[in-house]
Amino acid sequence: MDWESVVGLEVHAELRTRSKMFCGCAVVDSTVAEPNTSTCPVCLGMPGSLPVINRKAVDLALRVAAALGCRVAPVSVFARKNYFYPDLPKGYQISQYELPLAVDGVLRIDVGEESRAIRIRRVHLEEDTGKLFHEEKPARSLVDLNRAGVPLLEIVSEPDMHSVEEVKAYASALRRLLRYLDVNSGDMEKGVIRFEANISLRPKGSSELGTRVEVKNLNSFRALVRSMEYELERQAAVLEKGGSVQQETLGWDENAGRTYSQRSKEEAHDYRYFAEPDLPPLEVSAEWLDRVRKSLPELPDTLRERLISQQGLSRYDAEVILAEKESVAYFEQVIRSSGAPARAVATWLSGDLFGLLNARNLPLVGAGGRPVLPAEEFGALIKLVSTGKINGPTGKMLLAEMVDTGKSADVLVSERGLQQIGDEDTLRAAVRKVLADNPDQVVSYRNGKATVIQWLLGQVMKTTGGRANPKTVRTLLEEELSDPGKA
Repeated sequence: MDWESVVGLEVHAELRTRSKMFCGCAVVDSTVAEPNTSTCPVCLGMPGSLPVINRKAVDLALRVAAALGCRVAPVSVFARKNYFYPDLPKGYQISQYELPLAVDGVLRIDVGEESRAIRIRRVHLEEDTGKLFHEEKPARSLVDLNRAGVPLLEIVSEPDMHSVEEVKAYASALRRLLRYLDVNSGDMEKGVIRFEANISLRPKGSSELGTRVEVKNLNSFRALVRSMEYELERQAAVLEKGGSVQQETLGWDENAGRTYSQRSKEEAHDYRYFAEPDLPPLEVSAEWLDRVRKSLPELPDTLRERLISQQGLSRYDAEVILAEKESVAYFEQVIRSSGAPARAVATWLSGDLFGLLNARNLPLVGAGGRPVLPAEEFGALIKLVSTGKINGPTGKMLLAEMVDTGKSADVLVSERGLQQIGDEDTLRAAVRKVLADNPDQVVSYRNGKATVIQWLLGQVMKTTGGRANPKTVRTLLEEELSDPGKA
C-alpha cells in the first residue's frame, strides 16, 4: 500500500530576554554558567513566591505572532500544566492553554519549485524547565535549574506537512524568521530551539488522520530529519504487517539511529490544566500591537522578492544569502561600500566566500559583530575581477590570502605583480609559443578532439603566471588553430 505521511511540528524557542519569564533572575548560557547560580524562590517554586509577567518576553512573542500573520487575542490567560519531573521544581509549568496569545497564522515554505503555506495553529508563552545531566560512573542524575523559568515561545503548526523535505523546509524557515526578528539566537547546539514532531501515516488518498506519535526534544535539523525518516519506515512496517501504531511519546537515540518509547501519549486532561491563580489575564491593547507591527523589520519573503526584482539575483543566490541574517546585511554593505555589481557580489558571496569559510570553519561575522573579511575589501576584490584588472582564478587565489593574512586585494596585487594581461599582441605571442611547443596537441585538436583546447589554454595561463585574460586567450587559440597555415 502507498502511504502518505502527515506531520505537525511543535517548536519551542527561547526568547532573547535579559531576565526570566516570571522573575528577575538573569538568563544565562547554561552550557557555560555554573549550575544553579541563576535561581531565586520564584523559579525554584518556593512556597509563597509570586510570579510577575516579563513584558519584554510578551513584546518578542507579539513580534513573532505579527510576522506569522496570527490573530492576536486581546486577552490571553496563563495556566498551570501539572506534571511531575525532576527538572520541574514547582511540580507544574506555567504555560497557556485554552486562551493562548495568538492563533491562525501562516508560514510559507519553498520545496523545490513549489511554494506552500503551512498553517500555524497557535503561538503561546510559557516557561522553560531545568536541565538534567545523566552520569554512568557514578550512576546518578544531576539537575541544573539555571534554565528553569527562561521565557519560551511555543509555535504549533497544523498537520500540513507530508514529506521530510517539507518538515525540514518549515523548520529552517521558522528558525530564519526568529533570527530576523531578533527574538532567538538560532544556536541549536545550545538548545535554544527544540522541535517536537507529531508523525502519522495514512493510506494515500485518505482524508482521515492515522494514529500519531510524538518525538520529543529534537535539537538539530539532523535529528529532526533522521528521526522522521526512521519513524515513517517503522510505522509503515507495522501497518503493512497488519498491526496498529500505538499513540505514545518517543525519544530519539542519535547514536543508535532509532526512536524509543518514553511513555504513553498524554492528552490535555492528563495535565489537569487550570488558570494560574497568581497571574492576571494578559491584555494586549490595539495600540501595543500596532507598535509591534510597525517595528517589524523587512521579512525574508519580502526581502527575497526585492533581491530578485531590484538586484537581479537568481532565486538560488537570493535563498543562499537569505539563509542567515548576517549574510544579507553583509551583502548589502558590500554593494554600498564598493559599488560592485550586485549579481557578481551574490555569486562570489554564495559560492567562493561561503565555500572558503566553510572549509576553514570560520563564521562570516565573528566576535563583536566584525566580518572575517571587511565588506569594502571583499567588494574591492570583486571590482578588480569585474573590470578586468585581474582574472577570476587570480581573484579566487587572492580571496583565500585576504582571509588568511588580512591584506587587501590591492596590496596583494601590487606586491606580487598580478595585474591581468589583456594586451592582445602579448597574449597572441604566448599562444603561438604554446602551440609551437605542443604540435601533437595541435594535430589532435584539428583531428576533432575539441577538448584539447582547454589543456592548451591552461598552458598559456601557466606561461603567463595565471595573469592572462582567459576569454581573450581562448579566442586567440580558436583563431590560431582554425588556420592550418599557422602553428
